[in-house]
Amino acid sequence: MEKRNDIFYDVWGDNVSLKDLLISMIASIAGTLGGYLLAPNDQPLPLIFGLVGGIVAFIICSFIFKPKRHITKEEEVDS
Repeated sequence: MEKRNDIFYDVWGDNVSLKDLLISMIASIAGTLGGYLLAPNDQPLPLIFGLVGGIVAFIICSFIFKPKRHITKEEEVDS
């Protein structure tokens, strides 16, 4: 396991790396806006293309950025 020196920030109760968060946000915005702008002008296609672009960006980011948390189990001590 590699040691990372990232600084983590608390966002909505979860610890995140600021660099990974910003890259994910930019990718999601680009996917959503790109889908919206590439869609034909017939309604509701821009909405559908934008949603699909956002979902595709989310899937790509979920493969690129792995969870950084480590879960350890501790035994309960009966008193």
